[in-house]
Amino acid sequence: MGWPDYVGGHVSRGYIEVGMRFRVLGPLEVLENAEWQRLGAAKPRLMLAVLLIEANRVVSRDRMADHLWDERPPQTVGNQIHGYAARLRRLLGADRLITQPPGYRLYVEPQDTDLGQFTALAERGRKALGAGDPEAATEALSKALGLWRGTAFEDVPAIPLVAAEVQRLAELRIAAVEDLAQARLDRGEHAQVVTELAEEIAQRPLRERLRELHMLALYRSGRQAEALTAYAELRAALADELGIDPGEPVKQLHERILRSDPTLAPQSHAATVPVHQLPADIPDFSGRAEQLAYVLDTLKSRQDNGPPPIVVMAGGPGVGKSSLAVHAAHTASEGFPDGQIYLELAGTSNQPRDPAVMVAEVLGALGVPGALIPSSLPARASLYRSVLAGRSLLLLLDDAADSSQLRPLLPPTGRCAVMITTRRQLGDLPGARHVELDVLSPAAANRMFTTIVGRDRVDAEPVHADAIVRACGYLPLAIRIVGGKLAGRAHWPLRMLRERLEDESRRLDELRTGDLGVRASFDLSLRTLPADAVQAFAMIGLLGAQSVPAWVLDPLLDRHDTDEILDVLLDANLIRLTGTDALGQPRYRLHDLLRAYAVEAAAAYPEVEAALIRHLATRLWLAEQAAEGLPPGLLRPIPGTSPRRALPKTLTQRLISDPMAWFEGERAAMLEAVALAAERGLDELAWELAAAMVPYYDLRSLHQDWERSHRLALTACTANNPRGTAVLHNGLAQVQIYRDEFDAATDNLRQSLHLAQQAGDRRGEALAIAGQATVARVLGHHDDALNKATRALEIVTTARDRHIEAALRNGIAVIHLAAGRTEDARTWFRDALELSRELDDVHREAVVLREMSQLHRNLGATASALDCLHRAQAIFEQLHDQRCLAYTLLRIGHIQAQQQEPTRTTKTLTRAAGLFEGVGDRADEARCWQLLGELDAEQDDHAAARTHLGRALELWQTFGADPQASAVRQQLHRLSN
Repeated sequence: MGWPDYVGGHVSRGYIEVGMRFRVLGPLEVLENAEWQRLGAAKPRLMLAVLLIEANRVVSRDRMADHLWDERPPQTVGNQIHGYAARLRRLLGADRLITQPPGYRLYVEPQDTDLGQFTALAERGRKALGAGDPEAATEALSKALGLWRGTAFEDVPAIPLVAAEVQRLAELRIAAVEDLAQARLDRGEHAQVVTELAEEIAQRPLRERLRELHMLALYRSGRQAEALTAYAELRAALADELGIDPGEPVKQLHERILRSDPTLAPQSHAATVPVHQLPADIPDFSGRAEQLAYVLDTLKSRQDNGPPPIVVMAGGPGVGKSSLAVHAAHTASEGFPDGQIYLELAGTSNQPRDPAVMVAEVLGALGVPGALIPSSLPARASLYRSVLAGRSLLLLLDDAADSSQLRPLLPPTGRCAVMITTRRQLGDLPGARHVELDVLSPAAANRMFTTIVGRDRVDAEPVHADAIVRACGYLPLAIRIVGGKLAGRAHWPLRMLRERLEDESRRLDELRTGDLGVRASFDLSLRTLPADAVQAFAMIGLLGAQSVPAWVLDPLLDRHDTDEILDVLLDANLIRLTGTDALGQPRYRLHDLLRAYAVEAAAAYPEVEAALIRHLATRLWLAEQAAEGLPPGLLRPIPGTSPRRALPKTLTQRLISDPMAWFEGERAAMLEAVALAAERGLDELAWELAAAMVPYYDLRSLHQDWERSHRLALTACTANNPRGTAVLHNGLAQVQIYRDEFDAATDNLRQSLHLAQQAGDRRGEALAIAGQATVARVLGHHDDALNKATRALEIVTTARDRHIEAALRNGIAVIHLAAGRTEDARTWFRDALELSRELDDVHREAVVLREMSQLHRNLGATASALDCLHRAQAIFEQLHDQRCLAYTLLRIGHIQAQQQEPTRTTKTLTRAAGLFEGVGDRADEARCWQLLGELDAEQDDHAAARTHLGRALELWQTFGADPQASAVRQQLHRLSN
């Protein structure tokens, strides 16, 4: 439009609402009497469109005639144009549409049209985006695009002038769409952007900037495989339509996604959404002025190109290390614009936190999708340093065990700073500055006490106040406990508390520095709590260092009204909120010193054993209920004799509404539960708790947790519990089969078989023999495998366990097929399929279909093989079984590669690789990339072949698969030559 003197600028909200007279971003409309009206007649509507396009310029009558009648104007053209102009002038006003020889001029200000306001807002958003302000950019661009009601000039005839303007405006709109997508990506709104860009791409499949943003949004949403598929689709579309390859920006993004470039996913999100994980500041912080100044000066000393400043706050328990660190962190927080990270290292517990777990936790907080976090600590630490490079973050590492626990958590540059609290000396931490904390001075202790209790009460009884502080040994934690007690009891005179403190019969020991003083302070605080709260405090301490949800109090106290008890403990600062889990429920944890004291207190309760059994029985029941929501599997044993304790129905429904989220939230706590059961000699509960987690471990390929839980349970299961021991050995064997550790698996299966037979567990016996058959088949011992599988089948047939029977029939078919006995395989596959359908076991049906596809391939019936695989694929997708789906896609990819369908093969195998990565199956992920690389080489696409084969080589090398790695190296060498 013609307003050459207009140069963008600020457009306020009110400006947009009141200034508009014309709308062209959709049907052409004019504001009349506060309502939007459309011109009914086509010619006046077209004339207005021409005048708006040529706004503020004279349009001659001759040119207007050409626009309205396209070189064949009527003889009365002059009169008709004059009439149309008169009608428009009555509508718009004589001062807006004027006659100016040789034609007409329409005066329009930028704010008069939705296009003018769109242009101003889009420009404002673009400037904000360039200035690094995605919030302002999102607001402006969203308002701009909200002005569009359809296609520009939607109801105006598409004469050349209008058509050209419509095309120009469409380009402006899609550019704004792309800018808005970029701004929202910078804000971390990856998932929303994925959906919205997909709709735009459907209309403009060849627009590379849209595709680039879509790929980035998919990748940052943890959907790496789909991002790679999107690139493959663009590449194929450009080749088919234009015979060209994607441009360099999209190519480079594709390569970065392939190698999981750590700078791709988290940076923009972390930059625009800072993390603020610090606990609340200490409202009554007092004293420590010298130490606080030293800590703050250390933090301020950092230099971008130097090492990170590290300050270690060390001292005995209860001296206020964490209080000082938290207060200092809040004081210094403005100097770290990218945020503050807080980690509890549990160094004073029996099991300090694993650095690998904490590194993953920080990466997740900074926006790195879980699927992109490596499994090994060195790889995680490398990614951690890459993500922190260039960021200005403050890390508070609370309660460190030793320097080895800390080193993987240290940032790479001086833009970050680290504060550490510990009970130990860390002299082997290079470059660290140390602050030694002891008890408070008498003056500082009195100031702290007065801040908590109130000046009026202290001034009224100063002698008693001094005596209380002395009795506390000037230890900050003790002062906080007694001060909080008084603050919550406004009617108490200070004299009463002084007398209690001085009465040795009411204390374990006099308050003084060290553990003795802390113990006495805890005892003083607990005495004023209701009996059920004291019992709850003691029982929670027995559950270990892991955080716990609120429901654990129900089984511990054998009641269903424990919310008020939890509130009492929170108010007394004896338990603290640590955050929320995957289900969004709050989780709580005792401080390590309080937990140690609680364990001592629990010894006074004769019902401790019963309380722990109720707790473990509830966990077992919940795990089994949650497992019902996961895809079915054969590794769930028949329940043992352990008790089960149900929670109220509404609470249960809330907890397991998302079974996977429940398992993820309770993953660490369930391992702790197995350890607790084993430690207490509760062998039946130990093995059943470990076995209850297997469906989740299997689905998520959490082989380390799987193995650890079973080995913990084995410490309790002896010869007196042959059935539980058999189940555990069978579970360990399954993990070892997944890892190709066949010798170890064979030994565990042998033990499992012997013990299952001893226990009379026919199902366990059959599963052990079936496992032996699997090992024999994988090692190529087909006859042995067939004998064992047939023996297992005889057992389950006798026991009428038809689900395992279906699995074994399928396994026997696979053995026959591997041995080249095609007709035998066909018969067994048919029986397995019929039985699976009879049992309505759709998961088993899909497994049989997947394995049956190989039979059809061997017979040359490729169409039938693909039909089986596609039916299996549909079932696995419906069940959300990612691992089985990945195996199915891998087989489909093999067939597509054989059929010389490179585009479809790339899409299929890329998706399979992403799924394998998600479940931690690195070997099969490597096979996908290797097959893709071989296919690329056959198509003479050497660049893609090197990329895919390089990824395969990297994966093979991570777990020492030397023969496979050597084969890939040879392929890469041939490509180089």
